[in-house]
Amino acid sequence: MRSLDDLDVRGRRVLVRADLNVPLDGETITDDGRIRASVPTIRTLADRGAKVVVCAHLGRPKGQVKPEFSLKPVAARLQELLGLDVAFATDVVGDSARATVAGLQDGQVALLENLRYEPGEDSKDEALRGEFGAKLAGLADLYVGDGFGAVHRKHASVYDVPRMLPHAAGGLVLAEVEVLRRLTEDTERPYVVVLGGAKVSDKLGVIANLLTKVDRLLIGGGMAYTFLKAQGHEVGGSLLQEDQLDQVRGFLDEAAKRGVDLVLPVDVLAATHFADDAPYDVVEATAIPADREGLDIGPRTRELFASKLADARTVFWNGPMGVFEFDAFAGGTRAVAEALVACQGYTVVGGGDSAAAVRRLGLPEDGFSHISTGGGASLEYLEGKTLPGLAALEG
Repeated sequence: MRSLDDLDVRGRRVLVRADLNVPLDGETITDDGRIRASVPTIRTLADRGAKVVVCAHLGRPKGQVKPEFSLKPVAARLQELLGLDVAFATDVVGDSARATVAGLQDGQVALLENLRYEPGEDSKDEALRGEFGAKLAGLADLYVGDGFGAVHRKHASVYDVPRMLPHAAGGLVLAEVEVLRRLTEDTERPYVVVLGGAKVSDKLGVIANLLTKVDRLLIGGGMAYTFLKAQGHEVGGSLLQEDQLDQVRGFLDEAAKRGVDLVLPVDVLAATHFADDAPYDVVEATAIPADREGLDIGPRTRELFASKLADARTVFWNGPMGVFEFDAFAGGTRAVAEALVACQGYTVVGGGDSAAAVRRLGLPEDGFSHISTGGGASLEYLEGKTLPGLAALEG
């Protein structure tokens, strides 16, 4: 992939596909990590005299203009972080966008409104998507792909536009790809992967692929209960995907056959119901009462997982160990995060909820080798899939 150094940007309109899909509470941004990660590429282009036109999506407005998904609060935060004025277009490829871009001087920055207000952005109809992509490309002379969190989507701004304009990958995308290559090629061992989150079904492909590569696979979060059930244990009212039990039994057999140390919780916090203040007991993971639901890994599991991470030379972690949004059930996620900080190996936090948890828990971001901005994109890369956005940038 070409880099920014391969583009002559001075005086030219450069469309930057960023990932600014941040969580909002009303108009308040609750985690600006993705905005901060986008700043270096935007600043570099502005410093080199480009007319920088940033585009991004927020949420899933499904082709409709919905004020709650406006990027206006993001424009304000981006302006603060850049220390530069950021002009905001109130549409994507309409009159406001064209006027805003036309008004840019060298070194200035604009942000277009939410790409997903346009039905063509994520349309399955290639003609409709291509038509919108052509309008978007018409706003610029060059394209820079820097929205790693979206490169697994075959969307107009990610896939079609870079095929219409001279293009390069931004610094964030190049850094993310380098990290993922390190996790898939010539990996230092022991190689340990920690997977959590709610559903096994979200990670079927990545588990199947990782079982051929890792030394240890630690399973926590809601998905652990499907593994425990597959072993024949009672899981009470815990999150369970009955339709995945056969698949999970296959994973257990495959791990045993390959000599992979697949580690499941040995105790859990079993609560009476799903709430921050729900009463709970620490129980054996193999004997969860029928009227309880597991909401976090227990203290012995935290120690076990930490011991399995202590000597790791490479670690990839994706997915919380419990309901980390509830303080009472955030201890397992904190324990895993702290074990990664203590680990002397190469430690990667795989985006999404894991990255949000690190920031929510107040842990030092520089305590990890890398915190990814793209959970889904990271997982699909590790699954061995071709990511449309990367394929377009390589073309």
